[in-house]
Amino acid sequence: MRALEKPMNRNGRRWPAWGWLGLILVAVCWPLNWMLPGVRTAYLFFPLWLGYILTVDALVQTRSGNSLWSRSPKNFVLLFVISAPVWWLFELINLRTANWEYLGGELFSPLEFNLLSTLSFSTVIPAVFETAELLHSFSWMRRFASAPRVQATPATFVSLFAGGLVMLVAMLIWPKTFYPFVWTSLVFIVEPLTYWTGRRYFLRELREGDWRVVIALSLGAVTCGLFWEMWNYYSFPKWIYHIPGLAFLHIFEMPILGYGGYVPFALELYALKNLMWPSGPRLGQDD
Repeated sequence: MRALEKPMNRNGRRWPAWGWLGLILVAVCWPLNWMLPGVRTAYLFFPLWLGYILTVDALVQTRSGNSLWSRSPKNFVLLFVISAPVWWLFELINLRTANWEYLGGELFSPLEFNLLSTLSFSTVIPAVFETAELLHSFSWMRRFASAPRVQATPATFVSLFAGGLVMLVAMLIWPKTFYPFVWTSLVFIVEPLTYWTGRRYFLRELREGDWRVVIALSLGAVTCGLFWEMWNYYSFPKWIYHIPGLAFLHIFEMPILGYGGYVPFALELYALKNLMWPSGPRLGQDD
């Protein structure tokens, strides 16, 4: 494997072996996912996204000298473990809102579908966090280290929590009208919980004028969203959307306004990770 690590970037850092594995997985699984007949995506989604995650992690390693994997392989793997139940939470909410469905899911038994889905869902948080780490490594991100401060008082968290509960209830009662609250209600609810339980919360950084993590997460989720939608377009099984009032100007299957939902979604993932696993990886920093 050492032979794979010879190429260096301008900083003199070698391209790590796991980066080559990631590139190979993407190069093989991407065309197969689009070209093979049958239900290929059910089995190729995970290795394709694992390839993306390993490749981005290797980019972070060569740029920064450390990465989620190199800092702690155990924590890297545990990100996959917590990712699956987090996304199943959104699937549970979707039972009420019905904003997306999976074409081809009926070809599997319920047990097969749920197991394969869980494996696929395990890549969501690692993909977003790795992309955020990569963006965080660029020098232009430093300008967001001293940005306008956000006033986050105890009253702010009470207001957020109450607002999040109202959003969630409204969405569950009138899903066809208030379905966009899927992507805002949870962050409004969970962020105060992280504050009240003494866990890390992103509003603390905004209170200090440091927007880097928030910007990196937001752009990282939008970037992953473009890859999710692009790779999904010629997949099977695949997902399609039912978004009342916004089903126009599609980029792949997603209406263009739907991409805005990836920004609060990224913050939801971060807040849920902090709540469930407060000692887990901290973006852009040593664990």
